[in-house]
Amino acid sequence: MQNQQQNTQNTVPIPQTPQMNDRDLINDVLAMEKYMTASYCTALNEASHDALYQDLLAIFTETQNAQRQLFNTMYQKGWYKLDQAELQKLQQSSQKHQSYSSQFPYGTHLQ
Repeated sequence: MQNQQQNTQNTVPIPQTPQMNDRDLINDVLAMEKYMTASYCTALNEASHDALYQDLLAIFTETQNAQRQLFNTMYQKGWYKLDQAELQKLQQSSQKHQSYSSQFPYGTHLQ
């Protein structure tokens, strides 16, 4: 069995104090941005007015980009750690989900 490796950059040290530090603040804003993008997705799916949809889409895109920048900042500082996936598990998951495509009523792509 392979050891799982964590995919991180150099970790920027965090002061151990009761006050919120930079990592805590960015993590809090990142959580809020994730919540907001999920909420905007729901609003986009339910918007019946085209102008409203376009406004929501612009706000969603801006919020999603902010979320990505926050994620990148945390990742670069080593504050957001990800476990590296094993190749065998990725291949198994890919094969499993490819088999589902035969169940799609419209094929694997929309026309």
